[in-house]
Amino acid sequence: MKFSLPKIGPGALVAAAFIGPGTVTACTLAGANFGYALIWALVFATIATIILQDMSARLGAGARLGLGEALMQSTSNPALKIVLATLVLAALAIGNAAYEAGNLAGGALGMEALFNGSPPDRRILVLSLTVFSACLLLYGKYKTLERILVGLVILMSLAFLITAIMVRPDFTAILQGLIPSIPNNGLLTTIALIGTTIVPYNLFLHAAAARQRWQSSEDIQAARTDTYISIGLGGLVSILILTTAAATMFGSGTSISNAADLAMSLEPSFGEAAKYLIGIGLFAAGLTSSITAPMATAYVVTELWPQTDEQKKQLIFKVTALTILAIGTIFNVLGIKPISLILIAQTANGLLLPIIAAFLLYIMNKKALLGQYANSIASNLAGSLVLLITLGLGLRGIAKAFSLWP
Repeated sequence: MKFSLPKIGPGALVAAAFIGPGTVTACTLAGANFGYALIWALVFATIATIILQDMSARLGAGARLGLGEALMQSTSNPALKIVLATLVLAALAIGNAAYEAGNLAGGALGMEALFNGSPPDRRILVLSLTVFSACLLLYGKYKTLERILVGLVILMSLAFLITAIMVRPDFTAILQGLIPSIPNNGLLTTIALIGTTIVPYNLFLHAAAARQRWQSSEDIQAARTDTYISIGLGGLVSILILTTAAATMFGSGTSISNAADLAMSLEPSFGEAAKYLIGIGLFAAGLTSSITAPMATAYVVTELWPQTDEQKKQLIFKVTALTILAIGTIFNVLGIKPISLILIAQTANGLLLPIIAAFLLYIMNKKALLGQYANSIASNLAGSLVLLITLGLGLRGIAKAFSLWP
Protein backbone atom coordinates (compact mmCIF):
# COMPACT_ATOMS: atom_id res chain seq x y z
CA MET A 1 0.00 0.00 0.00
CA LYS A 2 1.38 3.36 -1.02
CA PHE A 3 1.69 5.88 1.81
CA SER A 4 1.65 9.60 1.14
CA LEU A 5 1.88 12.52 3.49
CA PRO A 6 -1.30 14.59 3.86
CA LYS A 7 -1.45 17.80 1.87
CA ILE A 8 -1.34 20.76 4.23
CA GLY A 9 -2.56 24.15 3.07
CA PRO A 10 -5.69 26.22 3.87
CA GLY A 11 -6.07 24.59 7.29
CA ALA A 12 -2.59 25.81 8.19
CA LEU A 13 -3.62 29.33 7.16
CA VAL A 14 -6.47 29.12 9.65
CA ALA A 15 -4.08 27.88 12.35
CA ALA A 16 -1.69 30.70 11.46
CA ALA A 17 -4.56 33.15 11.82
CA PHE A 18 -5.92 32.05 15.19
CA ILE A 19 -2.53 31.47 16.84
CA GLY A 20 -1.94 35.19 16.95
CA PRO A 21 -0.87 37.51 19.76
CA GLY A 22 -4.47 37.39 21.03
CA THR A 23 -4.20 33.64 21.52
CA VAL A 24 -0.76 33.86 23.08
CA THR A 25 -1.87 36.67 25.42
CA ALA A 26 -5.21 35.08 26.40
CA CYS A 27 -3.59 31.68 27.03
CA THR A 28 -0.77 33.26 29.03
CA LEU A 29 -3.18 35.22 31.22
CA ALA A 30 -5.43 32.16 31.64
CA GLY A 31 -2.52 30.03 32.83
CA ALA A 32 -1.04 32.72 35.05
CA ASN A 33 -4.37 33.64 36.70
CA PHE A 34 -6.23 30.31 36.80
CA GLY A 35 -3.57 27.64 36.44
CA TYR A 36 -4.66 24.60 34.41
CA ALA A 37 -8.39 25.07 35.15
CA LEU A 38 -9.34 26.35 31.69
CA ILE A 39 -7.61 23.76 29.51
CA TRP A 40 -11.07 22.29 28.81
CA ALA A 41 -12.08 25.57 27.16
CA LEU A 42 -9.24 25.24 24.64
CA VAL A 43 -10.09 21.58 23.96
CA PHE A 44 -13.72 22.53 23.34
CA ALA A 45 -12.69 25.51 21.20
CA THR A 46 -10.39 23.31 19.08
CA ILE A 47 -13.09 20.70 18.45
CA ALA A 48 -15.65 23.42 17.72
CA THR A 49 -13.24 25.11 15.32
CA ILE A 50 -12.68 21.85 13.45
CA ILE A 51 -16.46 21.36 13.12
CA LEU A 52 -17.07 24.86 11.74
CA GLN A 53 -13.93 25.07 9.59
CA ASP A 54 -14.74 21.68 8.07
CA MET A 55 -17.96 23.25 6.77
CA SER A 56 -15.99 26.15 5.30
CA ALA A 57 -13.51 23.77 3.67
CA ARG A 58 -16.37 21.79 2.06
CA LEU A 59 -17.98 25.01 0.91
CA GLY A 60 -14.80 26.18 -0.82
CA ALA A 61 -13.37 22.90 -2.12
CA GLY A 62 -16.65 21.15 -2.94
CA ALA A 63 -19.10 23.85 -3.95
CA ARG A 64 -16.34 26.19 -5.21
CA LEU A 65 -17.81 29.08 -3.23
CA GLY A 66 -16.51 31.56 -0.71
CA LEU A 67 -18.68 32.14 2.37
CA GLY A 68 -19.39 35.75 1.39
CA GLU A 69 -20.31 34.70 -2.12
CA ALA A 70 -22.57 31.93 -0.81
CA LEU A 71 -24.33 34.39 1.49
CA MET A 72 -25.10 36.63 -1.47
CA GLN A 73 -26.40 33.71 -3.53
CA SER A 74 -28.62 32.47 -0.70
CA THR A 75 -31.22 35.18 -1.31
CA SER A 76 -32.63 36.97 -4.33
CA ASN A 77 -33.94 39.89 -2.25
CA PRO A 78 -31.78 42.96 -3.08
CA ALA A 79 -32.54 44.68 0.23
CA LEU A 80 -31.59 41.59 2.23
CA LYS A 81 -28.38 41.26 0.21
CA ILE A 82 -27.44 44.82 1.15
CA VAL A 83 -28.17 44.18 4.83
CA LEU A 84 -26.12 40.95 4.84
CA ALA A 85 -23.21 42.55 3.01
CA THR A 86 -23.22 45.56 5.34
CA LEU A 87 -23.27 43.40 8.48
CA VAL A 88 -20.47 41.15 7.25
CA LEU A 89 -18.28 44.01 6.03
CA ALA A 90 -18.81 46.05 9.20
CA ALA A 91 -18.04 43.11 11.49
CA LEU A 92 -14.97 41.91 9.60
CA ALA A 93 -13.48 45.22 8.54
CA ILE A 94 -13.79 46.88 11.96
CA GLY A 95 -12.87 43.71 13.84
CA ASN A 96 -9.88 42.87 11.67
CA ALA A 97 -8.57 46.43 11.84
CA ALA A 98 -8.54 46.07 15.65
CA TYR A 99 -7.01 42.60 15.42
CA GLU A 100 -4.37 43.90 13.04
CA ALA A 101 -3.24 46.48 15.56
CA GLY A 102 -2.92 43.69 18.14
CA ASN A 103 -1.16 41.42 15.64
CA LEU A 104 1.50 44.00 14.83
CA ALA A 105 1.90 44.97 18.49
CA GLY A 106 2.24 41.31 19.49
CA GLY A 107 4.85 40.67 16.82
CA ALA A 108 6.77 43.72 18.04
CA LEU A 109 6.60 42.45 21.66
CA GLY A 110 8.09 39.16 20.49
CA MET A 111 10.91 41.00 18.73
CA GLU A 112 11.58 43.06 21.87
CA ALA A 113 12.09 39.85 23.85
CA LEU A 114 14.84 38.87 21.41
CA PHE A 115 16.90 41.97 22.11
CA ASN A 116 19.12 41.84 25.18
CA GLY A 117 17.66 44.69 27.18
CA SER A 118 18.00 47.36 24.48
CA PRO A 119 15.27 46.88 21.85
CA PRO A 120 14.60 49.59 19.25
CA ASP A 121 11.57 51.82 19.64
CA ARG A 122 8.42 49.69 19.32
CA ARG A 123 7.13 51.91 16.52
CA ILE A 124 10.18 51.03 14.46
CA LEU A 125 9.55 47.33 15.01
CA VAL A 126 5.87 47.73 14.07
CA LEU A 127 6.77 49.62 10.92
CA SER A 128 9.28 46.93 9.92
CA LEU A 129 6.59 44.26 10.35
CA THR A 130 4.18 46.40 8.35
CA VAL A 131 6.60 46.77 5.45
CA PHE A 132 7.36 43.03 5.37
CA SER A 133 3.67 42.09 5.52
CA ALA A 134 2.79 44.64 2.85
CA CYS A 135 5.43 43.23 0.49
CA LEU A 136 4.07 39.71 0.92
CA LEU A 137 0.47 40.84 0.38
CA LEU A 138 1.40 42.91 -2.68
CA TYR A 139 3.79 40.58 -4.45
CA GLY A 140 3.28 37.13 -2.94
CA LYS A 141 1.15 34.62 -4.82
CA TYR A 142 -1.21 32.36 -2.89
CA LYS A 143 1.12 29.35 -2.92
CA THR A 144 4.04 31.50 -1.74
CA LEU A 145 2.00 32.95 1.13
CA GLU A 146 0.76 29.49 2.05
CA ARG A 147 4.30 28.07 2.26
CA ILE A 148 5.55 31.01 4.35
CA LEU A 149 2.64 30.72 6.76
CA VAL A 150 2.98 26.94 7.07
CA GLY A 151 6.68 27.44 7.88
CA LEU A 152 5.88 30.05 10.53
CA VAL A 153 3.25 27.78 12.11
CA ILE A 154 5.84 24.99 12.37
CA LEU A 155 8.37 27.45 13.85
CA MET A 156 6.02 28.71 16.58
CA SER A 157 4.83 25.16 17.31
CA LEU A 158 8.39 24.00 17.94
CA ALA A 159 9.17 27.10 20.03
CA PHE A 160 6.20 26.62 22.36
CA LEU A 161 6.61 22.82 22.50
CA ILE A 162 10.25 23.03 23.59
CA THR A 163 9.39 25.70 26.17
CA ALA A 164 6.55 23.60 27.60
CA ILE A 165 8.88 20.59 27.92
CA MET A 166 11.49 22.74 29.71
CA VAL A 167 9.09 23.94 32.43
CA ARG A 168 7.77 20.43 33.24
CA PRO A 169 4.03 21.07 33.77
CA ASP A 170 1.95 19.13 36.31
CA PHE A 171 0.27 16.38 34.24
CA THR A 172 -2.19 15.51 37.01
CA ALA A 173 -3.36 19.13 37.07
CA ILE A 174 -3.59 19.09 33.27
CA LEU A 175 -5.97 16.11 33.42
CA GLN A 176 -8.04 17.88 36.10
CA GLY A 177 -8.19 20.93 33.82
CA LEU A 178 -10.04 18.84 31.22
CA ILE A 179 -13.10 18.82 33.51
CA PRO A 180 -15.30 21.81 32.53
CA SER A 181 -15.59 24.46 35.24
CA ILE A 182 -15.33 28.23 35.33
CA PRO A 183 -13.35 29.60 38.29
CA ASN A 184 -14.34 32.81 40.07
CA ASN A 185 -13.80 35.83 37.79
CA GLY A 186 -12.88 33.46 34.96
CA LEU A 187 -15.88 33.92 32.66
CA LEU A 188 -14.45 36.62 30.40
CA THR A 189 -11.16 34.72 30.17
CA THR A 190 -13.12 31.61 29.14
CA ILE A 191 -14.95 33.57 26.45
CA ALA A 192 -11.66 35.10 25.29
CA LEU A 193 -10.03 31.64 24.99
CA ILE A 194 -12.94 30.37 22.92
CA GLY A 195 -13.17 33.58 20.88
CA THR A 196 -9.47 33.63 20.09
CA THR A 197 -9.67 30.08 18.69
CA ILE A 198 -13.04 30.04 16.88
CA VAL A 199 -12.45 33.20 14.87
CA PRO A 200 -15.33 34.35 12.61
CA TYR A 201 -13.12 35.75 9.87
CA ASN A 202 -11.35 32.40 9.57
CA LEU A 203 -14.58 30.88 8.26
CA PHE A 204 -14.38 33.27 5.31
CA LEU A 205 -10.62 32.81 4.92
CA HIS A 206 -10.85 29.01 4.89
CA ALA A 207 -13.58 28.80 2.24
CA ALA A 208 -11.76 31.24 -0.05
CA ALA A 209 -8.37 29.55 0.42
CA ALA A 210 -9.85 26.06 -0.05
CA ARG A 211 -11.39 27.13 -3.34
CA GLN A 212 -7.98 28.31 -4.54
CA ARG A 213 -5.99 25.35 -3.18
CA TRP A 214 -8.24 22.41 -4.08
CA GLN A 215 -9.15 22.10 -7.73
CA SER A 216 -11.96 19.52 -7.79
CA SER A 217 -14.54 17.78 -5.63
CA GLU A 218 -12.18 14.79 -5.51
CA ASP A 219 -10.00 16.85 -3.16
CA ILE A 220 -12.71 17.07 -0.48
CA GLN A 221 -11.13 14.38 1.70
CA ALA A 222 -7.71 16.02 1.40
CA ALA A 223 -9.28 19.33 2.42
CA ARG A 224 -10.92 17.72 5.46
CA THR A 225 -7.71 15.93 6.51
CA ASP A 226 -5.83 19.23 6.21
CA THR A 227 -8.44 20.83 8.48
CA TYR A 228 -8.23 18.14 11.18
CA ILE A 229 -4.41 18.07 11.30
CA SER A 230 -3.72 21.81 11.03
CA ILE A 231 -6.36 23.01 13.46
CA GLY A 232 -5.63 20.17 15.87
CA LEU A 233 -1.99 21.31 15.89
CA GLY A 234 -3.08 24.89 16.47
CA GLY A 235 -5.18 23.85 19.46
CA LEU A 236 -2.23 21.92 20.88
CA VAL A 237 -0.03 25.01 20.60
CA SER A 238 -2.61 27.03 22.56
CA ILE A 239 -2.67 24.38 25.30
CA LEU A 240 1.15 24.37 25.44
CA ILE A 241 1.18 28.14 26.00
CA LEU A 242 -1.40 27.90 28.78
CA THR A 243 0.42 25.05 30.54
CA THR A 244 3.74 26.90 30.33
CA ALA A 245 2.22 29.97 32.00
CA ALA A 246 0.43 27.82 34.60
CA ALA A 247 3.60 25.90 35.47
CA THR A 248 5.74 29.01 35.91
CA MET A 249 3.45 31.86 37.01
CA PHE A 250 0.25 30.57 38.66
CA GLY A 251 0.23 31.48 42.33
CA SER A 252 3.58 33.26 42.11
CA GLY A 253 2.11 36.74 42.53
CA THR A 254 4.03 37.90 39.46
CA SER A 255 2.35 40.76 37.60
CA ILE A 256 1.77 39.92 33.94
CA SER A 257 0.27 41.95 31.11
CA ASN A 258 1.42 40.07 28.01
CA ALA A 259 3.37 37.09 26.72
CA ALA A 260 6.60 39.09 26.68
CA ASP A 261 6.35 39.18 30.48
CA LEU A 262 6.18 35.38 30.41
CA ALA A 263 9.36 35.34 28.33
CA MET A 264 11.16 37.53 30.87
CA SER A 265 9.89 35.52 33.84
CA LEU A 266 11.29 32.28 32.41
CA GLU A 267 14.84 33.61 32.05
CA PRO A 268 15.98 33.41 35.73
CA SER A 269 14.97 29.76 36.12
CA PHE A 270 15.41 28.36 32.63
CA GLY A 271 18.02 30.62 31.05
CA GLU A 272 18.03 32.89 28.03
CA ALA A 273 16.98 30.05 25.72
CA ALA A 274 13.48 30.01 27.22
CA LYS A 275 13.11 33.75 26.81
CA TYR A 276 14.20 33.57 23.18
CA LEU A 277 11.87 30.65 22.44
CA ILE A 278 8.84 32.56 23.74
CA GLY A 279 9.99 35.65 21.84
CA ILE A 280 10.31 33.68 18.60
CA GLY A 281 6.89 32.12 19.13
CA LEU A 282 5.23 35.47 19.83
CA PHE A 283 6.96 37.09 16.85
CA ALA A 284 5.83 34.28 14.51
CA ALA A 285 2.29 34.50 15.91
CA GLY A 286 2.15 38.24 15.25
CA LEU A 287 3.58 37.98 11.75
CA THR A 288 1.27 35.17 10.62
CA SER A 289 -1.83 36.95 11.88
CA SER A 290 -0.73 40.31 10.48
CA ILE A 291 -0.83 38.63 7.04
CA THR A 292 -3.97 36.51 7.41
CA ALA A 293 -6.29 39.19 8.88
CA PRO A 294 -5.91 41.50 5.85
CA MET A 295 -6.16 38.46 3.53
CA ALA A 296 -9.47 37.39 5.07
CA THR A 297 -10.98 40.86 4.81
CA ALA A 298 -9.80 41.20 1.22
CA TYR A 299 -11.33 37.86 0.26
CA VAL A 300 -14.69 38.92 1.72
CA VAL A 301 -14.70 42.29 -0.07
CA THR A 302 -13.92 40.67 -3.44
CA GLU A 303 -16.69 38.12 -2.86
CA LEU A 304 -19.28 40.71 -1.87
CA TRP A 305 -18.14 43.05 -4.65
CA PRO A 306 -17.75 40.54 -7.50
CA GLN A 307 -15.69 41.46 -10.53
CA THR A 308 -15.47 39.56 -13.80
CA ASP A 309 -12.27 41.43 -14.64
CA GLU A 310 -9.48 39.53 -12.86
CA GLN A 311 -7.19 42.57 -12.85
CA LYS A 312 -9.81 44.69 -11.05
CA LYS A 313 -10.44 41.85 -8.62
CA GLN A 314 -6.74 41.71 -7.73
CA LEU A 315 -6.66 45.48 -7.32
CA ILE A 316 -9.62 45.42 -4.90
CA PHE A 317 -7.99 42.55 -2.98
CA LYS A 318 -4.68 44.39 -2.57
CA VAL A 319 -6.22 47.77 -1.71
CA THR A 320 -8.44 46.17 0.96
CA ALA A 321 -5.61 44.15 2.49
CA LEU A 322 -3.26 47.15 2.61
CA THR A 323 -6.00 49.33 4.12
CA ILE A 324 -6.50 46.92 7.05
CA LEU A 325 -2.72 46.72 7.50
CA ALA A 326 -2.42 50.53 7.44
CA ILE A 327 -5.19 51.01 10.03
CA GLY A 328 -3.51 48.55 12.39
CA THR A 329 -0.21 50.37 11.94
CA ILE A 330 -1.77 53.78 12.63
CA PHE A 331 -3.36 52.50 15.85
CA ASN A 332 0.05 51.33 17.02
CA VAL A 333 1.82 54.54 16.11
CA LEU A 334 -0.79 56.45 18.11
CA GLY A 335 0.32 54.47 21.16
CA ILE A 336 -2.76 52.38 22.02
CA LYS A 337 -1.75 49.79 24.66
CA PRO A 338 -1.57 46.42 22.91
CA ILE A 339 -2.75 44.31 25.85
CA SER A 340 -6.01 46.26 26.19
CA LEU A 341 -6.62 46.22 22.45
CA ILE A 342 -5.99 42.49 22.11
CA LEU A 343 -8.20 41.45 25.03
CA ILE A 344 -11.10 43.73 24.06
CA ALA A 345 -11.00 42.41 20.49
CA GLN A 346 -10.83 38.78 21.60
CA THR A 347 -13.70 39.12 24.09
CA ALA A 348 -15.87 40.88 21.48
CA ASN A 349 -14.97 38.10 19.07
CA GLY A 350 -16.38 35.49 21.46
CA LEU A 351 -19.63 37.45 21.78
CA LEU A 352 -20.06 37.93 18.00
CA LEU A 353 -19.16 34.37 17.05
CA PRO A 354 -22.68 32.87 17.36
CA ILE A 355 -24.00 35.25 14.67
CA ILE A 356 -21.37 34.19 12.12
CA ALA A 357 -21.76 30.50 13.04
CA ALA A 358 -25.52 30.77 12.49
CA PHE A 359 -24.86 32.27 9.04
CA LEU A 360 -22.60 29.34 8.17
CA LEU A 361 -25.11 26.72 9.35
CA TYR A 362 -27.82 28.44 7.32
CA ILE A 363 -25.72 28.43 4.15
CA MET A 364 -24.54 24.83 4.59
CA ASN A 365 -28.17 23.64 4.58
CA LYS A 366 -28.95 25.20 1.21
CA LYS A 367 -29.10 21.98 -0.84
CA ALA A 368 -30.16 23.89 -3.94
CA LEU A 369 -26.92 25.84 -3.62
CA LEU A 370 -24.53 23.14 -2.33
CA GLY A 371 -25.99 19.85 -3.52
CA GLN A 372 -24.08 16.88 -2.09
CA TYR A 373 -21.81 19.22 -0.12
CA ALA A 374 -24.64 20.46 2.11
CA ASN A 375 -24.54 19.51 5.79
CA SER A 376 -25.43 16.02 6.94
CA ILE A 377 -27.61 15.48 10.04
CA ALA A 378 -24.45 14.78 12.07
CA SER A 379 -22.81 18.02 10.89
CA ASN A 380 -25.95 19.98 11.75
CA LEU A 381 -26.17 18.47 15.23
CA ALA A 382 -22.51 19.18 15.95
CA GLY A 383 -22.70 22.69 14.50
CA SER A 384 -25.91 23.47 16.41
CA LEU A 385 -24.34 22.31 19.67
CA VAL A 386 -21.34 24.57 19.08
CA LEU A 387 -23.70 27.44 18.25
CA LEU A 388 -25.79 26.96 21.41
CA ILE A 389 -22.74 26.73 23.70
CA THR A 390 -21.06 29.81 22.23
CA LEU A 391 -24.37 31.68 22.31
CA GLY A 392 -24.87 30.76 25.96
CA LEU A 393 -21.38 31.89 26.91
CA GLY A 394 -21.82 35.10 24.95
CA LEU A 395 -25.16 35.96 26.59
CA ARG A 396 -23.76 35.12 30.02
CA GLY A 397 -20.78 37.39 29.35
CA ILE A 398 -23.08 40.28 28.37
CA ALA A 399 -25.27 39.71 31.44
CA LYS A 400 -22.23 39.67 33.73
CA ALA A 401 -20.86 42.85 32.11
CA PHE A 402 -24.15 44.63 32.95
CA SER A 403 -24.26 43.11 36.47
CA LEU A 404 -27.26 40.93 35.57
CA TRP A 405 -25.36 37.74 36.46
CA PRO A 406 -23.45 37.08 39.70
